[in-house]
Amino acid sequence: MKKIIITLCTISLYTTTPSCKMKSAEAAVVGDAASKVYVAPGKYDEFYNFVSGGFSGQVSVYGLPSGRLLKVIPVFSKNPENGWGYNEETKAMLNTTFGEIPWDDQHHLDLSQTNGEHDGKWLFANANNTPRVARIDLTTFKTAEILQIPNSAGNHSSPFITENTEYVVAGTRFSVPMGDEDVPISSFKKNFRSTASFISVDKNTGHMNLAFQIVLPGMNLDLSHAGKGPSHDWFFFSCYNTEQAYTLLEVNASQKDKDFIVAVNWKKAEEYAKAGKGKKMAADYAHNTYDEAKQTATSVIEHDVLVLDPKDCPDMVYMIPCPKSPHGCDVDPTGEYFVGSGKLAALIPVFSFAKFQKAIQDKAFDGDFYGIPVIKYEAALHGEVQKPGLGPLHTEFDDKGNAYTSMFLSSEVVKWRLKDLQVLDRAPTYYSVGHLMVPGGDTRKPYGKYLVAYNKITKDRYLPTGPELCQSAQLYDISGDKMQLILDFPTIGEPHYGQACPAALIKDKQVKFYDINKNGNQYVTMGEKKANVVRNGNRVDVYMTAIRSHLVPDNIEGVYVGDDVYFHVTNLEQDWDLPHGFAIKNNPDAELLVMPGETATLRFSPQKQGIYPYYCTDFCSALHQEMSGYLRVSAKGSNVPLKFGTGVIDTTASAK
Repeated sequence: MKKIIITLCTISLYTTTPSCKMKSAEAAVVGDAASKVYVAPGKYDEFYNFVSGGFSGQVSVYGLPSGRLLKVIPVFSKNPENGWGYNEETKAMLNTTFGEIPWDDQHHLDLSQTNGEHDGKWLFANANNTPRVARIDLTTFKTAEILQIPNSAGNHSSPFITENTEYVVAGTRFSVPMGDEDVPISSFKKNFRSTASFISVDKNTGHMNLAFQIVLPGMNLDLSHAGKGPSHDWFFFSCYNTEQAYTLLEVNASQKDKDFIVAVNWKKAEEYAKAGKGKKMAADYAHNTYDEAKQTATSVIEHDVLVLDPKDCPDMVYMIPCPKSPHGCDVDPTGEYFVGSGKLAALIPVFSFAKFQKAIQDKAFDGDFYGIPVIKYEAALHGEVQKPGLGPLHTEFDDKGNAYTSMFLSSEVVKWRLKDLQVLDRAPTYYSVGHLMVPGGDTRKPYGKYLVAYNKITKDRYLPTGPELCQSAQLYDISGDKMQLILDFPTIGEPHYGQACPAALIKDKQVKFYDINKNGNQYVTMGEKKANVVRNGNRVDVYMTAIRSHLVPDNIEGVYVGDDVYFHVTNLEQDWDLPHGFAIKNNPDAELLVMPGETATLRFSPQKQGIYPYYCTDFCSALHQEMSGYLRVSAKGSNVPLKFGTGVIDTTASAK
């Protein structure tokens, strides 16, 4: 216990005094840094950098090397900027079996791969709080699909993929009882379980399906990565709390010198699933998809999941001891080495896949953990990086056989060589770095030019903004022997992890506008002459068009207090970067942002009579201010006829 208390005191010392690492921050930046990150007006960045939004629930996109914010992609949280989760077409995307979840915690990202290399098709993102995995279409930068994960709590070890995007994998952080069992918390060892969910991905459409779950002993799965090349068939998870503590984890889950890397043979699991070795378990979970043709999301509730138990599936799961409370779990580009990063360890263990395979063959086991064979530590070990720094968390790789590990406690990035495990360089961060990212650094083809550190603390780095300071990323040039800090840039939310790929993979595949002739939205208005207002009971549908610089209709009367008014706005533009917005006075349900050729719907339920202006919210032309209209709302029971028009109100609306 004394040893644990000393460790915790050390952590406290470093996390509360980050700026003591280096008095002169500018000393780490050399004179040519500005020229290395300068992207001239009209020029493009070399890389897209996709960064998790943490507690914002969104994904942010930056250019590298400039650090310029290009876009915020709404995923797991409502977004008033473009109506995501507010407009009728996207509300279903935030549906779960617990109802609508308007805000979540987005931690990790993974770009789709083919043959272990980025292919520029999709970006996968996890929701940590209400466990879900999202797929983002990189031709539109829109969230196309969200799948809820049952039998999980804290979807942290997610959404990491196999090297041909056969599966997206999600491991649970918090062990919980399977299903809805009501059991005492003190029965943790008996009743609590963790799961690793394998989500299959259609190679053509990207459509996701929860293929199977592997049930594991109660412990905390932290992070994971798939094998490559020789280790292609395997997936590796870090875990902690093998003590199976359920209170005061900072002490009780840090007792053991070693926890485990959990090695899962997903190919063998796939075979067991096909052979009927799994058991169907009742489990309700939401599967939400956005139909690009219909421009509308739907939510379907699934009702069961296939569960595989290692005790019924020999040779599917093994445990490899790893010091101490491992966090990161990373596989090098060759697929031969995998690295565990123990938060409380004073070294970095590097394991050999070939040795791991031989250990299985030789049955070099050190007992078992709940029936799962435990490989002897030395039997799988390639070697240890000695004295790398304090608080190793995450490792990524360049194209020259080097590895880079973030050191949370000593606030630095450490460069070391895989071949002989020698430390080659170290560079300070400002401060308390968590994840780091090398473009392509978790693939078979790292690009090896830049490294981005995502930091937890930014004291003295930016202008102060009250009690909470902005989040931070720092860009390093790693093209030479020594790492060089060349840029700081603020980020959205708390950046946990990022992925980056060459802009050339994505930029020329962009959808520039939607072909209005292919608009399958059921409420599309194909031209101004088709504009209409229709009453059906207390529901009023407004079929509206938007084009520079007017809305049709721009005068509407005959709406009453208590009506539900649905504004279906079709953007008639057929040119790039000409969205139109739509908002109406006092509407509590945000606004719309409608892309060229797209239809989006805003619901408005007036509670008071009066005149309600509505207008375009996205600057679109010199006469943008004139792009507006009026809705007259009369008292309930009034005899004001329903009518509409643009220019002259002389059209009587149809009624049902």
